Amino acid sequence: MFKNEKEFLKNIFSEIIKRIEHFGSTAIPGIKSKPVVNNLIGVTSLKETRKKIVPILKSFGYEYFWRPEIDKPSMYAWFIKRNLAGSRTHHLHIVEKDSKLWERLYFRDYLREHNNVAKQYEKLKNKISKKFEDDREAYTKARTEFIFYITEKAKKYYGKSK
Repeated sequence: MFKNEKEFLKNIFSEIIKRIEHFGSTAIPGIKSKPVVNNLIGVTSLKETRKKIVPILKSFGYEYFWRPEIDKPSMYAWFIKRNLAGSRTHHLHIVEKDSKLWERLYFRDYLREHNNVAKQYEKLKNKISKKFEDDREAYTKARTEFIFYITEKAKKYYGKSK
């Protein structure tokens, strides 16, 4: 699903989109996840995104939101794609090259390389998904400490920028 979405986006927006990465739980082999593919998309300009990408994706039925970044006042474009039954299939997080959201790739790569940590994350997600079954925000917040801890560990481990 990621590869198809990436190809679709690159074909339409090749002059604006410079990088597309698969992240989130579906990008970690061997762990259970919700069937929603998260795409981290690097663009030349969020201003151009608003002008060129937003109208086209909305015409294809994507839902569009303008969201604040984590721990930063800047914003990013976020889209939800749904299947014919109305279930979410993709999240598109569109950011510029200096976005803090690129740090999510440290977490992804570390879990891909350290299966034991990936399994710890899976166990945490299973536990909190039961506890916060009807509260998406509380579920997300409950994962934050683990994600930040592993992300910082991964930054030291890799010693390079993503």
